[in-house]
Amino acid sequence: MAAAAPPSLPAKYKAVIYDKPGSVSTAVTMLDMPTPGPGEILVHLTHSGVCHSDFGVMTNSWKSLPFPTQPGQVGGHEGVGSIVQMGPGTDNAAVRLGQRVGIKWMAGICEACEACRAGVDASCFSGKVSGYYTPGTFQQYVLAPANYVTPIPDALPSDAAAPLLCAGVTVYSALRKTNAESGKWVVISGAGGGLGHLAVQFSARGIGHRVIGIDHSSKKDIIMESGAEHFIAVDGDQDVVEAVKSLTNGLGAHAVVVCTASNMAYAQSAQMLRFGGRVVCVGIPEGESVPMKSAVPSLLVASSLQIVGSAVGSRQEAIETMEFAARGIIKTHFRTEKMDKLTEVFQEMEQGPKNIVTMNEENGRIIVPLPSPSFQAAYQLYDPLQNPLHRFGNRILRKTRAYTSYAYLAP
Repeated sequence: MAAAAPPSLPAKYKAVIYDKPGSVSTAVTMLDMPTPGPGEILVHLTHSGVCHSDFGVMTNSWKSLPFPTQPGQVGGHEGVGSIVQMGPGTDNAAVRLGQRVGIKWMAGICEACEACRAGVDASCFSGKVSGYYTPGTFQQYVLAPANYVTPIPDALPSDAAAPLLCAGVTVYSALRKTNAESGKWVVISGAGGGLGHLAVQFSARGIGHRVIGIDHSSKKDIIMESGAEHFIAVDGDQDVVEAVKSLTNGLGAHAVVVCTASNMAYAQSAQMLRFGGRVVCVGIPEGESVPMKSAVPSLLVASSLQIVGSAVGSRQEAIETMEFAARGIIKTHFRTEKMDKLTEVFQEMEQGPKNIVTMNEENGRIIVPLPSPSFQAAYQLYDPLQNPLHRFGNRILRKTRAYTSYAYLAP
């Protein structure tokens, strides 16, 4: 028999919904406590990231999505919390009651289609996307498949783990698809953003690539601190493509990973490659789709170039991402905000350049609190009634010059 629910579970709990999809607007509401069905678990969330993908879903600005977001949708896809109830049929699950786990962009997969059999979870033919027609992680409790949540290592705090469930695993998977070995040249476009600064760390420190980071000049410090060997400013006097060629003995990079949602970055990407190089597409521009100008058949054929897409990552890549972070190889940057400030967080994203938030000369990830009776963070229990900072989340946990487009819901 699966473990029974703790008697302390409330009948209702707080959640943040998109009340006016198509616009920047959220609302806090109360939902009924769900009961896990066969193969499911109930997770008490303590942290959840808010990334630019959530902004796109909320505003219906992603034309590639098949259906518009509906009013009442609970968004979010970077949730971390503890299992408080296990449903029928989970006796032999790989997770246990009380364990910290993460909820990813793909909330669940069929495990039977061609994509699933190939280990390409994000392309599951009938996959469920967290925060888009599946209840997301902007809430205190969420149901999840017991066999698809990501275990969080004890050495990794929940707030630091949250962004890795999307941004972290996304860039880690993309870098693996470059096929670039240690010591090879890798260009990261959008290297100072939420995805990019993690990609630089994975690439330089985790894999051993020679990294060239490309972004706005204001991002130079965080890009170099993340491990890049060289930096090229998109707002500088240099021609970006020629600058890459100059740094690589006139040959070009072995791989380019486009983390930004800029059509210009895609237009230049293939031109930066050397013979046999590969572009990995990660960032998705909003609005109508625009062809890659540099994807000219004659160039691709003559130089034997490849262009591949990469969406999020597999469950195994998510586990490996967490292990990298637990070992201190990659670090996330964040600040905290309250749960009812989520609309303001999205407004910050809307008002600034894509993937850029500036706050009083300090940049960082945002953490928005999910009020709850108690919560687990860094494997210790804190009572928010006795700790107003944790209760209201009105502090910056770690000041940094990095900006990312992520906000985290924290209790």
